[in-house]
Amino acid sequence: MASKLLLIAVFVLDLIAFGLAVAAEQRRSTAKTVQDNEIQYNYCVYNSDIATGYGVGAFLFLMASQALIMVASRCFCCGKALNPSGSRAWAVILFIVCWLFFLIAEICLLAGSVRNAYHTKYRTIFSEQPPSCETLRKGVFGAGAAFIFLTAIVNKFYYISYSNARENSFRPYGGGGEAGVGMGAYK
Repeated sequence: MASKLLLIAVFVLDLIAFGLAVAAEQRRSTAKTVQDNEIQYNYCVYNSDIATGYGVGAFLFLMASQALIMVASRCFCCGKALNPSGSRAWAVILFIVCWLFFLIAEICLLAGSVRNAYHTKYRTIFSEQPPSCETLRKGVFGAGAAFIFLTAIVNKFYYISYSNARENSFRPYGGGGEAGVGMGAYK
């Protein structure tokens, strides 16, 4: 049976990562164009950069969650062989999907954090055009949060399927208590 303590710990880590990703989406950096005191050039002024910290925090919590599941399941490739069954088939499929969702979520969170931290230094001197105050597009951290949610669901199902397949793991020679050859009565 799957470890309930591990599932609860992973759920808490995923919940924290999801909350941080949603908070990062809500607190993305915004910029406005400001003129200097001598009216010689325009420049960009950015508000707080807290969304970058939230994005990195969500990245790390999701990574810890994934690491816990993979260590508990021995990353599906180490340990004793699993008995061919429906649970093993689902574990293989969910393992692949879990890693796919995890990588997409991590890429969204990392790219969003890096892009949110980037502040342009561009200034216009004696020009009519305002500077390009680049900011992170809306929805990058939101996509990361969505994939965190999907990763959290698939992780749990993967671990439960893996645990079920491990309980019914492969036992050579019929798996009974005796190692000898079973013989019936000869008639």
